[in-house]
Amino acid sequence: MDDDNQIHVPPSFMAVYSDTRNRLTEKPAVVRTRYELCEDLAGHLVEHAQTLYHVQAPSEAEILRRIHAGLCSAESGVSVAEATWIVTRLAEMLNWPCPELLPPPPAEDPSNPAEAPAASGGP
Repeated sequence: MDDDNQIHVPPSFMAVYSDTRNRLTEKPAVVRTRYELCEDLAGHLVEHAQTLYHVQAPSEAEILRRIHAGLCSAESGVSVAEATWIVTRLAEMLNWPCPELLPPPPAEDPSNPAEAPAASGGP
């Protein structure tokens, strides 16, 4: 990203948008815009995570996992890879150890009988 923009996108975020040969999979302007969004979101989540820690008192790792799960939902507006980056960045900002962040299991498709749960009971 060597154009004249002042925003420095860190290598950790560039990796979200790079293929196995380290080539960007999106235009630099798109990557920069997504980085700004994700960095801002991580910053906004700092206070929320601290509040959860003091109010609910689960572990730091559990709070980060819950935030990650929420960001992995389709409604969040970020990809799973971006969600993982955001939570990793959030852990850095909080100076918390970052747990392993697993992608969510694929959602079941009720229209596909092979994926639908088996019906219980009989005729």
